[in-house]
Amino acid sequence: MNDRTSASPYPYIGPALMRMPIEQALMRVVDPEVALSIVDVGLVYGVTVADGRLHAVITMTSAACPVTDLILEDVETALDRVAPEGFEIAVELVWEPAWSPDRMSPRAKAFMGW
Repeated sequence: MNDRTSASPYPYIGPALMRMPIEQALMRVVDPEVALSIVDVGLVYGVTVADGRLHAVITMTSAACPVTDLILEDVETALDRVAPEGFEIAVELVWEPAWSPDRMSPRAKAFMGW
């Protein structure tokens, strides 16, 4: 059964049983510039799991982000740990729509004092 839900902090399409392990894996990836998870910062735009492929779409707070490569590598590693054996992991970096502070979780906004 596929789960198309907004229960996640980002759009998720895929098997319901994989949603929580993926979300937990992404919550462990920290944006070192703000010491918050990439999920709380709002960098994850969506995840799709289908046909032996786990595809995550993420962004950065700006194109000048000095830790982009580190975050992309951390995302791929975290997803690889929870994906079934043999799954292809694809992490796509996008710039549209542009990130804004509105994407941050209430927890992240509180942490930042907003």
